[in-house]
Amino acid sequence: QVQLVESGGGLAHPGGSLNLSCAASGFTHGTIFRSYPMTWVRQGPGKEFEWVGSIGRTGATTSLAESVEGRFTIARDNSKDMLYLMMNDLKPEDTAKYYCIKGWIMSDYAGRQFGLGTLVTVSP
Repeated sequence: QVQLVESGGGLAHPGGSLNLSCAASGFTHGTIFRSYPMTWVRQGPGKEFEWVGSIGRTGATTSLAESVEGRFTIARDNSKDMLYLMMNDLKPEDTAKYYCIKGWIMSDYAGRQFGLGTLVTVSP
């Protein structure tokens, strides 16, 4: 069973930066990390899940939500089975728990199983 473990969250001031990581493991039956697009999703306090961005299998194709475009960068290292989210110019509204999921999934997160996530708090 594929496991995705997020890390790198913490407390940042507005305008600050954080780098999130997602370590993937448990691929079986001939599947490998680089076979899958990947997606970052977040859920702010009292809010619905929100798509943050997705990346294609090779990393050549990325797409970010308008709310983070120009501030966040999504990347992956297929040699290490790792996914990354580099976050700059953080804003209080970026406060959320961040999750990585397998696939290019931009909506319909209800009922989907998530990992533990990593908490990002942006506060003065």
